Amino acid sequence: MPGAARTETIDTEHLFGFTIGSDVGEIGEKEIEGSATGRFSKRTGTYVAGTSTLSVEYVPMPNLRTELTGVVNAYDILGVSGLADQRYTTFGGLAADFRYRLLNRATAPFGLAVGAEPRWGRSDEVTGEPAHQYGVDFVAAADWEVVPNRVVAAFNLLYQPETTRSKLTGMWSQDSTAGIAMAVMAQVRSGIFVGAEARYLRVYDGPGFDNLAGQGFFIGPTIYFKLPQRAWLAVAWSAQVAGHATAAVGSLDLVNFERQQARILFGINF
Repeated sequence: MPGAARTETIDTEHLFGFTIGSDVGEIGEKEIEGSATGRFSKRTGTYVAGTSTLSVEYVPMPNLRTELTGVVNAYDILGVSGLADQRYTTFGGLAADFRYRLLNRATAPFGLAVGAEPRWGRSDEVTGEPAHQYGVDFVAAADWEVVPNRVVAAFNLLYQPETTRSKLTGMWSQDSTAGIAMAVMAQVRSGIFVGAEARYLRVYDGPGFDNLAGQGFFIGPTIYFKLPQRAWLAVAWSAQVAGHATAAVGSLDLVNFERQQARILFGINF
């Protein structure tokens, strides 16, 4: 019947590695989620930065997803030009995520959600040096089923301002990241999706868009598994294939970003 709501079988809430879907879960749903993200390789030396998270998610009302997250950071930095050597693992900070779905794919041509994730960190994300870092990650996420129940695409708009106070010097600094993310995933078997994600990110000195510090374009594969007992697992890898830092020479931005990023996400509903 024209205009009738169709049955939705693809859940995009956790389907992607670096991109965000518009689905937010069902009212009353509770979930434990975890992730491990690795960022690897600068232009010189050894650079490994890892972030692990453990989150509790709850859907208190229709279309609203809430989440509280604890973070652990690990750094192994040796001989990287412009960075002090670091090697440690420590509690990294806290974050909260609030996401609201404006359009549901079950009744609209596409899904649409907006979200904000305020966060506090105990180190500079790039250098690993001790700092108080405050930021908010804003996102607008849209997705649609290109082939119903089989192929889904997603598009994100991102804006991430942050303020950092160095514990070593006491100096304050501001920067922001803006960009877009895109993903396509295909269901190859029931509960198994494979696809690719691409991101274009620009970093600015300050909260506005008038002082570009660098830009990077990342692309890579993603795979998602729906596991037994209401569990799921997603694995993604992304490489910087183009970019430029305004303060350095080279075809990639290895000042503000890394050559490669990898992520594992998992969760269980209860």
